[in-house]
Order: sequence, then C-alpha cells, then structure tokens
Amino acid sequence: MSHTGRFTEHASAYAQARPSYPGEIVDALFDGLGDPAGLSVADLGAGTGISARLLAARGAQIYAVEPNAAMREAALPDARVTWVAAAAEHTGLAEASCDLVTAFQAFHWFDAPVALAEMVRLLRPGGRAALVGYERDDADPFTHAYGEIVRRYATDDTELRRERAQVVFAQYPAWHTVTRTVVAYDQVLDRDGLATRVRSASYLPHSGPVADELHAAVSALIDAHERDGIVTMALHAFVIAGDVGADGA
Repeated sequence: MSHTGRFTEHASAYAQARPSYPGEIVDALFDGLGDPAGLSVADLGAGTGISARLLAARGAQIYAVEPNAAMREAALPDARVTWVAAAAEHTGLAEASCDLVTAFQAFHWFDAPVALAEMVRLLRPGGRAALVGYERDDADPFTHAYGEIVRRYATDDTELRRERAQVVFAQYPAWHTVTRTVVAYDQVLDRDGLATRVRSASYLPHSGPVADELHAAVSALIDAHERDGIVTMALHAFVIAGDVGADGA
C-alpha cells in the first residue's frame, strides 16, 4: 500500500483519538514571524485537520494540503482553512506564497528531498518550515508499557522512520538557523479512547488473531493502570524549525 493510501481505513479513528498539541508548540511556530493574522501557512500532510485548526485559531490563513480523500472528508470545517488535494512534494501552491510551512506527525511519510525542496519553494524570504510531532515519554510507567505493546505488534518500521525523519529535516542545508522546542503534555483517555487510538495507527494489525491479541493486551494494560476508568499517556510534543533567512534560501 502507498503511504498516501495507508490511512484511508483509519481516518475516522484518527480524527477521534489522535492528540492535539499544547499551546506552547503553536507559540514556537509563530514566534518572530509577526502577527499570525497576517500570515499564510501551508500545512503539509494535514490529515483530518487537527493541526490546521490549531494554526487557524491564531488567525492565520491555512492551506491544508492532504492527498487522502478519506482524511480530508473526516475534517471539521473551518473558515480559515482551505483544503488542497495534493501531495506534500507537489502542492500546486504558488512559489513564495507562504510565511510558514508545517508538517505535523507526517514528514516521515514524505519523499524527504522532494518535500524539503517544495517547502523552500513555498517560503517567502524570512519564512520558516517546521517539523512538528510528539513522542511517548517512556519514563512514565503506563506510557512505557503501552510503547512495549506497540513495539511488539508493529507491522513495519514507522517509529524508526519518525526518528530518522527528524535528523533529515534538521540537517537540511537550506536552513539558516534551526531551533528545537519540546513541551511535555498528557493525553487523557478512557477505555474506548485508547482502543480508538490503537485503531488509528496504520502500523498496527486491525483484524485477525494477532489484532485480537493486541487488543487484549491493551485491555489488560488499562485494567492494570486505570483510575476511575481513565489512563494518562505522557507525551513530548516537539517543534524542529528551520528558517530560510531574510534573503530566502
């Protein structure tokens, strides 16, 4: 299955159960760029619009670029978000049309060299590209145990791809400066919410005996850690931002 199509069956679960991002992450994205209300943002691999709506809430005009129709259709409408049916590597947006280009929890699915060149093409002088995501905090006992289950049942190397993508983005030579911001936050989930989060992951099994084992393991994990039916997943949200400089890249 292509990377573009792998989330088609998971769009509803993705929209329901994927975590949002703390305000400090959005602050870091816009820091130093001026009033967000005057900015244009391209959000690449926008999925179901979780990130696009966060950016739009600051007043910016957002172009949510997402090639998967099921993901776009699962998005909630927002007057400041214009959806673009295109891939991150070839957005069709005008050259030097954006002040900020983002990729939230999506860059590892892109053809990195092509997507990075497209980011630079889209940026105005003084603009910024940013890779944004979250990782589990394995220092937390519940989160560590959940991560062990995920690693046991993963059907591909998605988590390793995410790690490598961060390095590739940060080392891209077009960036004049690279900054990193990390913010700790929690995702609070009930039993159904955690089960839906599992279903949102394209790299976990979703049918058959192995999927049954996975869901049984997650259910047992909740039984061991829940308080009043609730579990808390500890996360680190991060921004890796590359600025092109006042003269452009």
